[in-house]
Amino acid sequence: MDLQGLHLLLSYKCIFECDHCFVWGSPRQTGTMTVTQIREILRQGKELSTIEWIYFEGGEPFLYYPILTSGVNVAQSLGFKVGVVTNAYWATSKEDAVTWLAPLIGKVEDLSISCDSYHTNEQLSVKASNAVSAAGELGVPVNLISIAQPEDMNRDRLAPDQSPLRYRGRAAEKLANGARLHFWKQFTSCPHEELREPARVHVDPFGYVHICQGLSVGNLFTRPLKQIVEEYEAESHPLISHLLEGGPAALTEPQLMNTGYADACHLCFSARKALRKRFPEFLAPGQMYGVEEDELS
Repeated sequence: MDLQGLHLLLSYKCIFECDHCFVWGSPRQTGTMTVTQIREILRQGKELSTIEWIYFEGGEPFLYYPILTSGVNVAQSLGFKVGVVTNAYWATSKEDAVTWLAPLIGKVEDLSISCDSYHTNEQLSVKASNAVSAAGELGVPVNLISIAQPEDMNRDRLAPDQSPLRYRGRAAEKLANGARLHFWKQFTSCPHEELREPARVHVDPFGYVHICQGLSVGNLFTRPLKQIVEEYEAESHPLISHLLEGGPAALTEPQLMNTGYADACHLCFSARKALRKRFPEFLAPGQMYGVEEDELS
């Protein structure tokens, strides 16, 4: 595993509860990193010597603004490039947005703003517009994230500014009914993640290292990230090995075989959710599956 990016899920909590959310972000979610944990994760990332980018994501990382800015400062001081993903709920005016973003000048090299209609009734909300305008004034690079709606996915092609909807996490349960469904046997590969040699992983507040959201390869609070990386063999992982051999179809439990699926992510998420009691160490935490963490304890 030659990692170049660590994506820190600073918190599972979010002011929104979007139907497409991979990590089931909501106001009720639990799990937030502490300053101490962030410092430890970044220290372990530095040990690898291959990490170039650190991203702070969620949930909504700006909900814990002092923790976010502290993490950004530490990451930048260690020589990492830094990105932040946000829904810009805080940009109530351009002036306010400038105030929020000013401490990030020269430290954040990518401010990714979610601006689709899952968050508001407008494709580019007033708050997102305020954030973009403020970032431009301050010289903070901006990237807009606009995820397609289910009806858009049924068309031959997406608009140039849209990213495809993936039916995993909450989207598997909330949005799949509006999609064209396909027979499970056709999903014989993972089209989105590089399972054998991933270039980036997500790390959550509990220390789980995710190849894909909810598919863990270890916990860096109990085993160092460097060891997890050095010992990782996709072919030996009890779930990833099957995904390599036959994709989500290779994980499918009998009770799932008579149902149609919107895409490979939909089948994979459904299969993993059905397998959680058999593989609690690797299909964790409960937050990634819309359930309480103590469900399998």
